[in-house]
Amino acid sequence: MMNKKILTTLSIITISQIWWWACVSADPQINLLNEGCSQYNATSLSNFYTNLNATFLDLKAQLLNGSKHFATAQQAKGSDPVYAMTQCRNYLSSADCLSCFAAAVSQIRNCSASNGARVVYDGCFLRYESSGFFDQTVATLPGNVGLCGNQTGSPATTFTAAAEELLMDLQVATPKINGFFAASKEVVSGSGNTTVYGVAQCAETTTVTGCQDCLKVAYTNVQSCLPDTDGRAVDAGCFLRYSATSFFPDNQTTNIKPFLEKGGNSRKKAIIIGVVVGGVGLILLVGVLIYFRLSRKPKTVRRGDILGATELQGPVNYKYKDLKSATANFSDANKLGEGGFGDVYKATLNNGKTVAVKKLAILQSDRAMTSFENEVKLISNVHHRNLIRLLGCCSKGPELLLIYEYMANNSLDKFLFGEKRGFLNWKQRNDIIVGTARGLAYLHEEFHVCIIHRDIKTSNILLDDGFQPRIADFGLARLLPEDQTHLSTRFAGTLGYTAPEYAIHGQLSEKVDTYSYGVVVLEIVSGQKSSEIKSDTMGEFLLEKAWKLYENGKHLELVDETLDPNEFDAEDVKKIVEIALMCTQSSPALRPTMSEIVVLLKSTGFWVNRPLTRPVFVDSGHKRVRVDTSTSTGSSSSNATASISQLSGR
Repeated sequence: MMNKKILTTLSIITISQIWWWACVSADPQINLLNEGCSQYNATSLSNFYTNLNATFLDLKAQLLNGSKHFATAQQAKGSDPVYAMTQCRNYLSSADCLSCFAAAVSQIRNCSASNGARVVYDGCFLRYESSGFFDQTVATLPGNVGLCGNQTGSPATTFTAAAEELLMDLQVATPKINGFFAASKEVVSGSGNTTVYGVAQCAETTTVTGCQDCLKVAYTNVQSCLPDTDGRAVDAGCFLRYSATSFFPDNQTTNIKPFLEKGGNSRKKAIIIGVVVGGVGLILLVGVLIYFRLSRKPKTVRRGDILGATELQGPVNYKYKDLKSATANFSDANKLGEGGFGDVYKATLNNGKTVAVKKLAILQSDRAMTSFENEVKLISNVHHRNLIRLLGCCSKGPELLLIYEYMANNSLDKFLFGEKRGFLNWKQRNDIIVGTARGLAYLHEEFHVCIIHRDIKTSNILLDDGFQPRIADFGLARLLPEDQTHLSTRFAGTLGYTAPEYAIHGQLSEKVDTYSYGVVVLEIVSGQKSSEIKSDTMGEFLLEKAWKLYENGKHLELVDETLDPNEFDAEDVKKIVEIALMCTQSSPALRPTMSEIVVLLKSTGFWVNRPLTRPVFVDSGHKRVRVDTSTSTGSSSSNATASISQLSGR
């Protein structure tokens, strides 16, 4: 009996020892680097917590599945949807990844009912939002930060050279590696056994370009830590870290040499030679650097500012007097454009940042102000690479103002019909066609509230530095009072773009935007305004011209004469023209959704078009819109008419 008890006791002790050693060897790396919460709370706490808990359970289940280190989940039941993402560093074991995730869940719950939050540890990060963000390719958000240690590497010059070389190699190689993760190390020459260890990682849902852009900023941030023995760069879409102390197992090292650019060895030699040649001067500077580091206050980890991300801070409230000064009293010289919702001005803020300021032309009643604040909050949560970002607002002044990011290339119409006509090549036009479709698909189907733009046109499509499209003015129609009809002289759609069922009967659906998008695509292909009559078209507007060319199999005659025929494939052009005509069919039910359009545009191989029905034409002679309600070409139809003054809002 005694022996049995002893054996049982020994078994318990043995199991306890195994568990203890397992705990000692485990390292989930839960050193907190950054955290923060949205200043806005969920509206329905029961729905919010149900959705939040469901996403966390889903993320955990995915991490438990094999050796996964990345997961996304979403729950959109009822109001207050939750989109969540988590990612562990790839060198963590599955157990350590789960432990880090559990710590992040516990930490992020401190945000209570905030509708967005992030927690970043050395070993992992966790993020959730009230709207989808998984496909964001602009991975770098305002507020990215470098976090430095407080010990100097020795010898400082060679340690700095080795660390810079390692970080540069990680920056170059990581975007090329499947999964966007790399761990590597570099021996410090002439230092005995000193080695620099480094890792780089991007969110798996970003793109190669997004990863490159994010790590470029991260490299700049972490480079400022040198010659400290450790440093980290934290961003919304990537993570970069180096240290003189090993923080990942040797068997987790990535062979990054195959992913480095050609001539990388020459670059490395140049770095080393440069450091050696400048070594004497650097030695003198090191003393000054050490003095300043010792005399300044130690760096502390910033918390509470969640990377400065707009979607977590909500829209920034600007002062009217600051915006008035930044626009030179809203001078004509700073006017970028004007539209139904108000004029837009270029503004240079006190911090040197250039933004666009829109003066809203809506009444400032108490009801309008409440609607304004709610809708601005909603619009500021819309984040997509093909949508203009709302940065802030101003409601304390004689006018309501919205502040947007500034697009230096202005709007698409300038490049199609204005002084820059002929500048865009076919690839750029194709990218604009696809990007605009993606932006509309997000507004219609991916954002938790369906947003119908109502006024898609070339002047509302802005171009960024890379000539990628950004849709402007989305969500503004939601600011209209309920009694403001679609026939308002201020807020109606634009002649040539407006869908007939909306212009004539006030029937509003996502297919209204689909129609307008089809017209815009025809303008991009042809370089002709939809409301313009060319002298060689016998009084036909663009849509009617496109349809007749399609019927006769002469699609290519629609192509802008400024385009080089060697730049595009004839079949691709035909497909895009037919997709545009598919969007402009009379019956909304026959038009595809924007997500279907994206798929059609991106599909390759043999193209089989659907049977198309005649679109709606504008009769210039009778100043009437002819709505053909037939379902196939050549069949009988009943025509409805509406005056052009109705369509143009005059």
